[in-house]
Amino acid sequence: MDARMRIERMLEKTVAQAAQDVCPPGLAAAVNHAVFPGGARVRPMLCLGVAAACAGAPTATSVAAAVAIELLHCASLVHDDLPCFDDADMRRGKPSVHRAFSEPIAVLTGDALIVLAFDSLARSCADAPQLLPSLLSILARATGMSGGLVAGQAWESEANVPVSLYHAAKTGSMFVAAVKAGAASIGGDAKAWEEFGASLGEAYQVADDIRDASSSADEIGKPVGRDALLGRPNAIHQLGLSGAKEHLDRLIERALAAIPTCPGADDLKMQVRQQVRWFVPKAKAQVAA
Repeated sequence: MDARMRIERMLEKTVAQAAQDVCPPGLAAAVNHAVFPGGARVRPMLCLGVAAACAGAPTATSVAAAVAIELLHCASLVHDDLPCFDDADMRRGKPSVHRAFSEPIAVLTGDALIVLAFDSLARSCADAPQLLPSLLSILARATGMSGGLVAGQAWESEANVPVSLYHAAKTGSMFVAAVKAGAASIGGDAKAWEEFGASLGEAYQVADDIRDASSSADEIGKPVGRDALLGRPNAIHQLGLSGAKEHLDRLIERALAAIPTCPGADDLKMQVRQQVRWFVPKAKAQVAA
């Protein structure tokens, strides 16, 4: 079974177990809507890629960590789309959770996914309890109010927004968590992977900024032009389209150069190059136009 299939199977199992008879049907349906069908699953695939690069193959603990990261990412999308933040009607080419189910259910869906991420990881680490404290700490830091997803969302309510801190928290934190969790899941040195994750996360955010300014909603499956409309920090505003493209190229090369020496480093570099094609070519094409 390939890595993507392992992630999907465990996501399905985890969500199904949470949506038992005692769970309100509307909430269960909204959680399922938020998680399936998924996007490219970039973050969990990255987690498993790092684990495989370090140990030859990802373990069951690695898959559990990857799934927890994806659940946190899905939670962040649900909350990000809410009327009090981006007020987005679409996500992944379908109605956002608050449009499909109601705003109160969307708030609860995001909350439920955050709790489910930690619960599923704890339940899945019974065979490797010594790894759990490190993994829980990595996920908590990526989620919390000091440099995590919560901080990233909160920066949008500040009058003065440091762009680097905003992007590092809102996008970079989950990429850092993905690579560090991949290493920690096999007992490796999580800290050594931090620069790789941070650079790749920033690259993803810059590409997303370019798409937001240059693409259509049909192309990327969510509303566009939101950064300009809401006055959000954006690489295009700072660097212009050409400058953003050049910065994107530098970030990708920086990320690849930051991969620590490990048995599967070359395979991981190939995986990263394949994954970035998912979001980089359209961004570059728009810049060229």
